[in-house]
Amino acid sequence: MHIDKHHVHNHIIVSAVNLESTRKFRNFWGSSWALRRISDKLCLEHGLSIVEDPKPSRGHYGKWLGDGNKPLSFQNQIRQAIDAALEQHPSTFEDFLKILEASGVEVTRRGKSINFRVPGQKSRTRCNTLKGDYTEQAIRERIAGTYIPSVQPKRSNSSVRMLIDIDAAMRAGKGAGYERCAKVFNVKQLAKAVAYLKEHGDMSYEDLQAKAQATTSRFNELSTQIKDMESRLSQNGELQKQIVNYSKTRSVYIAYRKAGYSKKFRAEHEADILIHQAAKKYFDSLGVEKLPTVKTLREEYAEVLEAKRKAYAEYKQVREEMRELQNVKANIDYLLGPSAERKQEKEHS
Repeated sequence: MHIDKHHVHNHIIVSAVNLESTRKFRNFWGSSWALRRISDKLCLEHGLSIVEDPKPSRGHYGKWLGDGNKPLSFQNQIRQAIDAALEQHPSTFEDFLKILEASGVEVTRRGKSINFRVPGQKSRTRCNTLKGDYTEQAIRERIAGTYIPSVQPKRSNSSVRMLIDIDAAMRAGKGAGYERCAKVFNVKQLAKAVAYLKEHGDMSYEDLQAKAQATTSRFNELSTQIKDMESRLSQNGELQKQIVNYSKTRSVYIAYRKAGYSKKFRAEHEADILIHQAAKKYFDSLGVEKLPTVKTLREEYAEVLEAKRKAYAEYKQVREEMRELQNVKANIDYLLGPSAERKQEKEHS
C-alpha cells in the first residue's frame, strides 16, 4: 500500500513461483478482474473508497511517462551530435571534428584515441567505445561514403530451438514442474519445425536436408575464408613492423659494419643492432627479394580488412540460418522417428 502520495492506493503483485512447493501461479482468463474484486471487498470492509468505474490501463509505465521525460544518456547525446555533424557533409575527418566542436562537444586526443565530452559530463567518452556506426573507422567511412552498416542478426521468438532432453534433466534432479514446462516447450518447438516447412513451400525432408547441408558448407567456407584473411592481416602487420624497424636501425647497422663489427660499438648500440638483425632474419625467412613499401602494405591491409568485414557480416547471418536449419532437421527427425534415421543411413551407404 502506498501512503506517501496524496491519494492512498495499493498495488497487487503476483509472484509466479512458490518457494515452499513445486507449484507455480497459473494465470487464467479474468484473473485480474477476480483480484480486483477481492481488493475492493477488503477496502469496503475497512471503510476505504474504491474505483467505481476503472479506466483501461495506460500500458507500460515507461510508455506512460513518455520519451520526453527520459533524459538521454551522455553516450546517446554524443551519437546524436555525431549524426548531426555528418548531416553537414564534412569532406574530411578533421572538418567533422571542427563541426562537432562548434556544436558544443569537447574533442580531445590522447595518443591514438579520440575522446568526446558533452556539457554536464564529467569523464570523457572514447570514440571507439560508442561502437557500431560511431567508431572512428566507421565515421571515416561514413564521411567517405564507403561505410556498410553491420547487420546484427536477432534471434526471433519464432526461431526453432533444440528439444530438451527431459530424461537427462530428470536424472540430473529436476522436479515435476520442470518436466511439465519442458514438455510444453518441446511441443512448441516441434510445431515450429513443422510450421517452418510449411512457410517454405511445404519443403520436403530431402529438400530440408539438402538446404541444411548447403548452408553448413557455406558456413564452413566463410569460416575458412575469414581465418585466411586474419592470417594475411597478421602477416601484413608483422611485415610492416619489421620494415619500419629495419629502416629505423639501418643507419646504426651500417655504422656498426663500417666500424668492423666493433664489440665496443655493439655494446653501445646493441638494442638497435639486434632489432635490425631480427628484421633481416624475418625477411630471409619469407624469401622476400624486394621489400614492398609500407604504403602498399597499408593499402593491401585495408582491402583485406574490408573484405573480412563483409565476409563476417555474411558469416553471422549464415550461422544463424544454419543453426535454425539444424534444429528444424533434428526436430523433424524426432517426429519421423527411427524411420528417418534408417533412411539416412541407407542413403549414406
